Formats: sequence, structure tokens, C-alpha cells
Amino acid sequence: MFEGIVQDLIDELGKLPGIGPKSAQRIAFHLLDADEDSVRRLADVLVRVKETVRFCTVCGNVAADELCRICADARRSDEVICVVEESKDIVAIERIREFRGRYHVLGGAIDPIGGVGPNDLRIAQLMSRLASGETTEVILALDPNIEGEATSAYLSRLLQPMELTVTRLASGLPVGGDLDYADEMTLGRAFLGRRSV
Repeated sequence: MFEGIVQDLIDELGKLPGIGPKSAQRIAFHLLDADEDSVRRLADVLVRVKETVRFCTVCGNVAADELCRICADARRSDEVICVVEESKDIVAIERIREFRGRYHVLGGAIDPIGGVGPNDLRIAQLMSRLASGETTEVILALDPNIEGEATSAYLSRLLQPMELTVTRLASGLPVGGDLDYADEMTLGRAFLGRRSV
């Protein structure tokens, strides 16, 4: 639609998750209107991120050093490991300030259609961590979608012989939500997860 490098920029921005064609075009023109120093700072940060950020050798979380800040924290408990799909999921759980255990980042979820199988995830590393015997509970905090469900089912079967407590995050209706807006899966889980009052 646009000529040369401008279209190349729009195309590259459009490859980012959550950025559609219109958003990519808007961002591209924002960058074209921005002063040169701002654009150079952005480009510099992008290059530095790729050069310096690495992943924790223990859990797979984004880290500045060999260990992420959570794995380096001696106050965290090794008895409970919370398994998540991506590093961003750790941020969401940490916001509630309730969990004091460790994490394990799988790096995605099983997705046969997308070509992601169990061997493409950090499942072997999880099993190695659990072999030490320090962990007594594994919390599966995976996305409540088809891929997350498939991954949870696979991990549950894999962990069953290890005599660990394997739990899933509860799911159901959001506070302040209306029943008529809930989808069937959410409402079904709310019924299955009901408790005494």
C-alpha cells in the first residue's frame, strides 16, 4: 500500500502479537513523526534487549543474570512449583502477592495444529527439577484454553507416578460479572468448582 521502507516497517510491526494492520500503520506513522533521538533510543533498547536479556537457567523466566530474581531469592519455598506458559504469567501471579514458591516457565503450550509438541516445551527441565524430591506440590497455572487444557492433561499424567500433589488454578465467574455474559466453559467450571458457604 505504501512505498518501500515505510511498507516494510508496517509489515514488520504487523508481525508483533496483538498488532493488526491498522495498529501497525498507526505505530509506523507515529515513528515517522517522532524526533530522531526518540527513534534511536527505541532502536537502541531493542538491540540491547536482544543482546543482554537471557533466561533463567533454573526456571526459564526472563533474567538479567544466570538466575532470575525469584530463583535467587532464598526466602522462596522449593516445596511448591507453579508451572506457567510464559514469563508474563509470572508477573500476573506475583501481582497478587500470595504465592511464595518457585516457578517453571514451559515456553508455550502443546498445540499440534501450531506444530508445538511436548518436546518443544521445557517439560524435561521440569522433570529434572522435580527429581530432587524437594517439591511436594505442582500448581498448573496454564491458560484456560484448548492448548492449556491439553498441556495440563499431559503434565498431570506425567506427574501422577511421582506422588506429588498436582493442582490447577480455580476458574469460574469473575467478580462483578453477569451470568448471562459467561461462556459455557466458564460457567461449567464455576459449577464444578463450587464450594460450601
